[in-house]
Amino acid sequence: MHNYSSEGARRAIDAGVKVIDHGQLLDEPTIKLIADKGIWLSIQPFLPTTDKSKLPPELISGTKYAKSVLVTAGTDNAYTLAKKYHVKIAFGTDLGGGLKLAAQQNASLVSLAKWFTPEEILHIATAANGELVALSGPRNPYPKKLGVVEVGAYADLLLVNGNPLEEISILGSPDKSLAVIVKNGEVVKNTLEK
Repeated sequence: MHNYSSEGARRAIDAGVKVIDHGQLLDEPTIKLIADKGIWLSIQPFLPTTDKSKLPPELISGTKYAKSVLVTAGTDNAYTLAKKYHVKIAFGTDLGGGLKLAAQQNASLVSLAKWFTPEEILHIATAANGELVALSGPRNPYPKKLGVVEVGAYADLLLVNGNPLEEISILGSPDKSLAVIVKNGEVVKNTLEK
């Protein structure tokens, strides 16, 4: 459920929600409640920027900009509290657009380094997200297990130039760092065969 505030989150929790998307304005008691109930939190890492050219046009002025500043300011608190209470964290983004926005999506993933180790970030983006998708039951579009590399699982594989466990920032430039991409069992990119 898309929600930013504690009041909305508590209503959703009472209604049986399994995941809260965003949540940058949640207070500490609500985040503790989320942890206690095993609810997922999919916070987008909205980071402060003074460069308005990096914001969508609808967020540059007026009340939407003021709300954007408020949500951005809450990002650090939400991640810090979620980590403190061991909330199940997923990586989500509202950035659609496929390959066109892949670099921005990867930059968002890399920005999690402010709160998490590279190993935690990779876990969040793979195994944790796979576990969350499995909660969708019969609506799950994936017929096999996600987020793991094992026989019978539905897995995409990446061969990375470098070691993201030592330098997670390399994933911020997927065009340079991803040497091989295997999607649905088919090689869709291979820079090793040149």
